[in-house]
Amino acid sequence: METKGLLEAPISRIHMEPMDVINGFEVRPGMYEVNGATAIPCGVNFTVYSYGATSCELLLFKRMEAEPYAVLKFPENYKIGKVYSMIVFGLNVHDFEYAYRMDGPYDPREGLLFNKNNTLLDIYAKAVAGQRLWGIPQMEGDVYRARVVKDDFDWKDSGQPLIPMEDLIIYEMHVRGFTKHDSSGVAHPGTFAGLKEKIPYLKELGINAVELMPIFEFDEMRDYRVVDNKPVMNYWGYNTVCFFAPNTSYTAKVEYNKEGTELKELISALHENGIECILDVVFNHTAEGDERGPCFSFKGFDNNIYYMLTPDGHYYNFSGCGNTLNCNHPIVQQMILECLRYWTTAYHVDGFRFDLASILGRNEDGSPMSKPPLLQSLAFDPILGSVKLIAEAWDAGGLYQVGSFPSWNRWAEWNGRYRDDLRNYLKGDYSMSHTAATRITGSLDMYGKDGRGCEASVNFLNCHDGFTLWDLYSYNEKHNEANGWGNTDGSSDNRSWNCGAEGETQNEEILALRRRLAKNAVTVLMLSRGTPMFLAGDEFLNTQFGNNNAYCQDNEISWLDWRFLEKNREHFEYMKNVIRIRKEHDVVRKSAKSCSLGYPEIQTAEPDNKTKILRVIYAGRNHEDTNDDLVCLAVNVFWEWQEFEPPALPSHMMWQVEADSFGNYLPGGIPGGLAVEPAGCRVQMGPRSTLVLVAHNRYR
Repeated sequence: METKGLLEAPISRIHMEPMDVINGFEVRPGMYEVNGATAIPCGVNFTVYSYGATSCELLLFKRMEAEPYAVLKFPENYKIGKVYSMIVFGLNVHDFEYAYRMDGPYDPREGLLFNKNNTLLDIYAKAVAGQRLWGIPQMEGDVYRARVVKDDFDWKDSGQPLIPMEDLIIYEMHVRGFTKHDSSGVAHPGTFAGLKEKIPYLKELGINAVELMPIFEFDEMRDYRVVDNKPVMNYWGYNTVCFFAPNTSYTAKVEYNKEGTELKELISALHENGIECILDVVFNHTAEGDERGPCFSFKGFDNNIYYMLTPDGHYYNFSGCGNTLNCNHPIVQQMILECLRYWTTAYHVDGFRFDLASILGRNEDGSPMSKPPLLQSLAFDPILGSVKLIAEAWDAGGLYQVGSFPSWNRWAEWNGRYRDDLRNYLKGDYSMSHTAATRITGSLDMYGKDGRGCEASVNFLNCHDGFTLWDLYSYNEKHNEANGWGNTDGSSDNRSWNCGAEGETQNEEILALRRRLAKNAVTVLMLSRGTPMFLAGDEFLNTQFGNNNAYCQDNEISWLDWRFLEKNREHFEYMKNVIRIRKEHDVVRKSAKSCSLGYPEIQTAEPDNKTKILRVIYAGRNHEDTNDDLVCLAVNVFWEWQEFEPPALPSHMMWQVEADSFGNYLPGGIPGGLAVEPAGCRVQMGPRSTLVLVAHNRYR
């Protein structure tokens, strides 16, 4: 998006001659509708607002210098309503950084924290200075400052994939951890550029969407500690400093005043390869924390507006991180909406996953709202009309809205009940077969009303928050001692199973069982209605050594170890195969044209007194095909061999094994070129295994 086009109308209404001189700088009233600092032909426009401030100063700094070289106080006649705006002529964006000071009443019990000595980061800053090098702490007295970004990125003719929710396969990843390990083999480890180098790998795997854990500017050193002589820090990044600025420490090169270019290059390359980019956004709290935390931005502009406060001025903490953004105040709504519009237009982002999204539906007193204005505004905003909106439909205050999140048929949800129910089932609780069938076929008990449908369900078994897939079947208990909290942090409700030994083992029987259970999990995930999502590294059985809350681990605990790709190549190839099956068969993902053989769209056969196998059969005709398509998922979570008889087919058709976690029909679990048809009318299933059968024309 070109700045000129954005500002053309406001500029045309302003005669661009100076009107005043402040501290040697020629100035005039600015463009009040354009928040932040914006380069224009004659200089820079600065616009900032505060409801409680009585005056505002603009501070200009030379790069890397602690004290401002100029302080420009906004004249009273440069303020309209609650907005201060000023054009400063002759400024070159490469020559300065900027910040603000706001004066006004100071009364913490009333939520007022104005202090004319505080240096404040622009809420609408497009780049934050001093954050370029990862792991370098701010020195005492350092303050956050902003830079003006010139956006001249050429997107050429690249469009966005616009993949329907039901066709997405989401791959959740941490930008730094994805390629930081020496084994990643990239030229720029731990960066947007390093991720870009791995796009051929992502295409081979078969995913078509990446979900990036927080890439908004955050300070990884805010909670820096040393535990057992090892540093721990805010590695995940769920502690936002600025919502409009990309994390500059994720770039391979310096981008002074061009911040965001490397991220845009990544997104453009993903789109060229048919892969969407979803951002994990954290609008539930900020890095300013509670009363003990710093005042570097929101607190200093309007603390009593941006945060939920108790009657005596303390901070509600529904986020578990010290403060809670007051998302349904009109000013905060406006900021969030403008932020998401910015990332949609300037970065061509395809969707947003909202961390602890239930907070976005709380009123200013913390109570849940039936029709939260913010969620409704996002659902109906025309600029956001094509982006995905995905809610983590719970918060740290106990509000759990999975299946009931206010949606207006626009919001999808991380389906936490899918994760919990299928974890229980897949580790051996075959009595849960009916619940498992409901989850596999789209959780319509939750999403079958109000016109939502299974596309509202983002299905997952593992994500950044919890065990990896390998650890899910290697540990009964969490092992978070390295975090420094005496193993008290992280969830104890993991529904995991170590298969007979806690953690690492040389017992090949246990290892084989773990590998099979991992195959079962990805088979069920890819053969479920709804949108599948899995954690980066699960395709080659990466481990976090039992740590289920690795938020502070910038080391081998969190970094993907790419050596596992060769060690567990069989699992990787199996994962590719079940992704292929999902993509090739419309009937698995969504309603298709009716099957001419009379089979219903979805048919389930649950365990009975003959077999403990759960079967789900999808039937129909793919939208671009006139041939009938039948796919059967069979799951045996029992610890003994079982058998079943698949549905009868016409004489010209046969059932063919396409995936086999036990390896009874397919060595390695995937087709080796020749069709494999179960002998006779009975299908044999090994203990704790899955099969995928596809109906084929016998004479093709």
